[in-house]
Amino acid sequence: MFGFTPERVDLSTLSCNLVHMTVTSPLTSHSVLHGVPVVPGVQYAPVIRPGKLPDVDNDAEGEIAEEKRAAEGERFTAAAAAVAERLRERAAHATGAASEVLAATATLATDRGWLGAAEKRIRDGAPAVRAVNGAIDQFVEMFTKLGGLMAERVTDLRDIRDRVVAELKGLPEPGVPVPDEPSILCAEDLAPADTAGLDPELVVALATTLGGPTSHTAIIARQLGIPCVVAVAGLDDVPAGTMVLVDGTRGIVTVSPDEGPAREAVAEAKRVAEAAANWSGPGTTADGHAVAVLANVQDGAAARSARQTPAEGVGLFRTELCFLNTDTEPTVDEQATIYAEVLDAFAGNKVVIRTLDAGSDKPLKFAGHPDEANPALGVRGIRIAANNPGLLANQLEAIAKAAERSGNPPWVMAPMIATAEEAKNFADKARSHGLTPGVMIEVPAAALLADRVLEHVDFLSIGTNDLAQYTMAADRMSAELATLTDPWQPAVLALVAMAVKAGAAVGKPVGVCGEAAADPLLACVLTGFGVTSLSAAAAAVQGVGAKLAQVTLQQCRDAAEAVLGTASAAEGRAAALAVLG
Repeated sequence: MFGFTPERVDLSTLSCNLVHMTVTSPLTSHSVLHGVPVVPGVQYAPVIRPGKLPDVDNDAEGEIAEEKRAAEGERFTAAAAAVAERLRERAAHATGAASEVLAATATLATDRGWLGAAEKRIRDGAPAVRAVNGAIDQFVEMFTKLGGLMAERVTDLRDIRDRVVAELKGLPEPGVPVPDEPSILCAEDLAPADTAGLDPELVVALATTLGGPTSHTAIIARQLGIPCVVAVAGLDDVPAGTMVLVDGTRGIVTVSPDEGPAREAVAEAKRVAEAAANWSGPGTTADGHAVAVLANVQDGAAARSARQTPAEGVGLFRTELCFLNTDTEPTVDEQATIYAEVLDAFAGNKVVIRTLDAGSDKPLKFAGHPDEANPALGVRGIRIAANNPGLLANQLEAIAKAAERSGNPPWVMAPMIATAEEAKNFADKARSHGLTPGVMIEVPAAALLADRVLEHVDFLSIGTNDLAQYTMAADRMSAELATLTDPWQPAVLALVAMAVKAGAAVGKPVGVCGEAAADPLLACVLTGFGVTSLSAAAAAVQGVGAKLAQVTLQQCRDAAEAVLGTASAAEGRAAALAVLG
């Protein structure tokens, strides 16, 4: 994956790990809080915080009389349905990642797991509010004990609880207040329904105590194009109204900084952003070295939106996101229609389609996922095809049909390839449909043996999010481990450089489609390694292209060499900044 992706959630199988981080020293003016940078940029403004949530403590009222329990159950069902419907309506009026996130949250609001637990409590005599509170607490505790994947699901569950309780009590729907002036939203964590509805003219930056670079907050901040820092230790101690400076490039939040220097930093960041807004492509360094700047998309609507940017094509079409809420496998014709929309949007341009990257945090109902103690290390990605060969065969047939209909032949790649034999098997199947085969480099084993993998495929695409997770043995959704899954980690970049070198040796393209490609500074380092393309969220395309246009290939190479000589992510960033500015 790994970019964040909104997922359909099965409460019986998924887990999460919520970690709260604080600093023990009192905050003072000029205190500098460190986190994980997500979206570059600088903003200086007062802090706002999410509004007061409804009281979710058990109601003072006693047990519900048996003859009234059916009516209480109906009241609860109606409240949950109303919340889900409002979320679906908001999803229908949103676009891109925001729409996907809201739709996924609406699905969670109707999940039979927690609904059934609440209904049982009501049948046993609990008032609806107490039943909701108890049912959600049950699943939050379960997820926390299991640990591991989907940390943000706890936030989603609590958000749904708050919305249903507010509905039951006749209170306004909880959420983020609309500020009277441009402000910086700070929170422990943000629910997807809140982040998806933000106005970037009024909420000019985000900072959270929890979350990681692929959380809901991070994904939507990228779509909005506003600076964002997550996993900020000590942020909870910053009260609303405090002036702060958020630096999404370096990953810091400065509390009550001197106003003059703060505004100068914002002005400089604005100048950089304006230069990026004027960049119109194609992707080249200042001395003319070509590096294709592409977009990541999840459906035809996202592709049409990305087409309005200078993106030269699609470097990652995440096909599984089209089917997260589908109970049955779409037919070949249904799939072909969806794929053709993306190919048509970028007619005459490169489009790289990834086959289903299902499993782990993106379960598909029709894929028959087994129950696994550690899904991230289990049957996911290409491994699903072993027990479901028809899924891959049908998808490749649909991609070939879409290519014929659109007249735009795509490249196709398989996720979670770990061995040269897996690469060969996939390549043979893809070529039998007349498709150009490649594979994702997300597993360290594939990076280490990239030369042997390349004997069978025509290109590689490096997914830095999963590669970081597996290289550092750190759940990418864990806020506590967010510094380990930072794509600037030297071990991760060493593997990237190794895979790129293997591609250059045989003259085959190697691109990067993970979140690393959305970081303008890191994009220059990747160019120095020799990557041939960079694929990022559409909102990041201009920033990446503009930064590349300001530096020479030799500067990129010098920065790459300097970064590979460092021992930490922070040292790597500093080394790159010293060379590239």
